Amino acid sequence: MSHSLAHQLWRFGLVGGIQLLADWACFVALSALGADVVAANLIGRVSGASLGYWLNGRFTFARQGVPQLGKPQLLRFLLFWLLMSGLSTLAVDLLDQAHGLYWAWLGKPLIDATLAAVGFVAARWWIYR
Repeated sequence: MSHSLAHQLWRFGLVGGIQLLADWACFVALSALGADVVAANLIGRVSGASLGYWLNGRFTFARQGVPQLGKPQLLRFLLFWLLMSGLSTLAVDLLDQAHGLYWAWLGKPLIDATLAAVGFVAARWWIYR
């Protein structure tokens, strides 16, 4: 594994952990207060995505110190985010319907961490190029 790839993977994981925590905390707080699981998940994902987009563009995938945060990156990010958010929301909603809110709270980090693996590939070779 090249130094650059390993470096990006490590930073992406760090940013992803921060992003996942913000997303999950928002989701749990809103759904605990009675918000619909679908709405709470989408709001949580927006909070995490806003932070993740900026941190990854600024630090993880910057080229020679130059952030990759232009309009093309934002449009690719939004397109990818919509797809991943749809999958995450569907999975969390199905988990809530089948097993209840507690299991949706527990399952969401696993669901989103799984999607993050696809996210790294998309970010490195498409979103922030």
